[in-house]
Amino acid sequence: MKLKWNFLSVFLLVSIFSVNAQDITNNTFGKGLVDVVAKDSSYSVNFAARFQSLFTSDWDFPGNSNLSNGESNFLIRRARLKFKGFAFSPNLRYKMELGLSNRDISGASEFTHDAPRYILDAVIKWNFYENFDLWVGQTKLPGNRERIISSGNMQTVDRSLVNSVFNVDREMGIQLHHSIDFGNDFLLKESVAFTQGEGRNVTRGNIGGYHFTGRAEIYPFGDFDAYSGADFAREPSPKLAIGAAYSYNDDAVKTESVSGDYMMLDNGFYETDIETFFLDAMMKYKGLTLMTEYANRTAENPIAVDAQGVPTGDVVQVGNGFVGQAAYLFPSNFEVVGRYTTIALDEGITGEGVHNQYTLGVSKYILKHKLKVQSDISLNDFENNLDNGVTYRLQVDIHF
Repeated sequence: MKLKWNFLSVFLLVSIFSVNAQDITNNTFGKGLVDVVAKDSSYSVNFAARFQSLFTSDWDFPGNSNLSNGESNFLIRRARLKFKGFAFSPNLRYKMELGLSNRDISGASEFTHDAPRYILDAVIKWNFYENFDLWVGQTKLPGNRERIISSGNMQTVDRSLVNSVFNVDREMGIQLHHSIDFGNDFLLKESVAFTQGEGRNVTRGNIGGYHFTGRAEIYPFGDFDAYSGADFAREPSPKLAIGAAYSYNDDAVKTESVSGDYMMLDNGFYETDIETFFLDAMMKYKGLTLMTEYANRTAENPIAVDAQGVPTGDVVQVGNGFVGQAAYLFPSNFEVVGRYTTIALDEGITGEGVHNQYTLGVSKYILKHKLKVQSDISLNDFENNLDNGVTYRLQVDIHF
């Protein structure tokens, strides 16, 4: 019943915006359903919605022999409502994003008061002095580039295995962002974050220590859109962004730092310090896009043990990963992309071998990332794993 009323409230809110917007919005497709500015310019609201319809099909080849055991699935991969604008002053901006699909809201537990995790972003951004911005609330941490890029702005159907295992996702806390223009098209962008350490929508207070994240990025040939796939601008000269990020999660209680499973004991939690390092780069030039990332995670004591020193079965997913991706956008806005991913978790700790994945994808951008059809096929070659096989995906993405 509570879920029903939540959806009814959202529907009524959207309906009110839509009715009032008939006489006040000049938006075009992809610019938001509603764009409102108060008469006294004291606030603004831009409301948008998007969703992804996904088809997947998997074929296994046990022992690397003939394909067998094919399975397929249809689902709404993502369904989002997005609000953004300013309040009181253009220097005080905000963003709120809600997730409605099963994949968006999954993860309910006693640490979220058994409530679905609807809230993705709820953050205030205050430009308090020149190029300094203070962010307060829940949003993405300044971690790896692939995670920071919106799921609606990717060149493939979904992110790589490196991101799945190593990313530091979203959390509640504060962030400070800054940029420096040194002239001659050379820029430096930096950001630091101080957050809770257990992931998004945790309502039971801080269980372990706190989480410290920092990122620095240089643009040696001038600024460009380094957080969106595909070179729609067809940059006439090479553009490059090189970034590095570091995460230190003090007394972390999850197997993947801010995500994964809680490492629970009979009398509390197993806690250990977890460090994650990222190095990434993106280049765009005349329709060509290159992106690469390296990730490494270490832990002080990665094997969880109880009070008697007996392993509980939980382990931190320590190891490293690499992904390299290349794509070319034709003048017809048809793009081809190839991606290589490898993950090498510490086999002595995690019991996992090397995971290799080879992906070939195509995209047709009807209105850039706002309306597109994407498809890819991946060959999974996982060491010590009988689930090796081929995965095919087809997705339609629409963003009003």
